[in-house]
Amino acid sequence: MVSFPDVLGRDVLAASPGLAASTGSACHAGRDTPAATLLAMGSTPEVALGAVRLSLGHGTTAADIDSAVRVLKRGYGDCRTSPQPVR
Repeated sequence: MVSFPDVLGRDVLAASPGLAASTGSACHAGRDTPAATLLAMGSTPEVALGAVRLSLGHGTTAADIDSAVRVLKRGYGDCRTSPQPVR
């Protein structure tokens, strides 16, 4: 999990085309509330709202990770230049 300060994780993902990631479990989909699991792990509500879940598998390469980092950085930057209030 990675968290982006002062923005919603779902907004970062929306601004990160081509990236397969999520902001929470399937049972939490579509909600703008902090995930209970992240809160139970000690995350603050702000950190939980900015969270993005990334998964790695046997076929994930270093190039895949580098690409995901670039896409997420760009998406986060786009969100920061036109910020939406964190709910």
